Amino acid sequence: MNYTIVFIIAYLCGAVPWGYLIGKMKGIDIRRHGSGNIGATNVTRTLGGGYGKLCFALDALKGFLPAYICNILITKGVFTANPDTAMIIAAFGAVVGHMWPVYLKFKGGKGISTSGGALLAIAPGAFICSALLWIIIFKSSRYVSLASILAAASLPLNAWWLNLVNWSKTSAITIAFLAILGILAVVRHHSNIKRLLNGTENRFAPKAK
Repeated sequence: MNYTIVFIIAYLCGAVPWGYLIGKMKGIDIRRHGSGNIGATNVTRTLGGGYGKLCFALDALKGFLPAYICNILITKGVFTANPDTAMIIAAFGAVVGHMWPVYLKFKGGKGISTSGGALLAIAPGAFICSALLWIIIFKSSRYVSLASILAAASLPLNAWWLNLVNWSKTSAITIAFLAILGILAVVRHHSNIKRLLNGTENRFAPKAK
């Protein structure tokens, strides 16, 4: 029952559509502009870098907080559970909430920012490696989708490598969860992958001043 409650609370937290709310604050429905996505990339393209950074931070925070708070509650003995399992369920709930938010009829974003926040709580070493890879790929290609797909897909490999060299320790169940996140990222970016393959994917450019 504890795990069910953790998932539901994390899902409702992750389902808060910050990109949509920021758009409404500016008097627009972000889903009707640009790519139609509620994530930070489309917010940046449509409303500018400041709003995009705000959206990114809020989306990441809603992934980080459920897992982090869950760990604190277990540490303080509020409820008894395996910390790794509980944090993974909280992180997964938040990511699922962002991708399929009940508040927007289950039509949400691709979950990269929210996944990043969750990973910072449950696997910071793997997150840092994937974040660096994202920056390198994005800076060299200007494709947000390509950087996001490859960074997400590298997560379990990064965790495994960090275990191998004894730089950080990640449990087997957490590595399995990282693999699931990587698969979800690829599935959610299927349309981007098609455009990348046929050369029609848009390179990132912020909203012109």
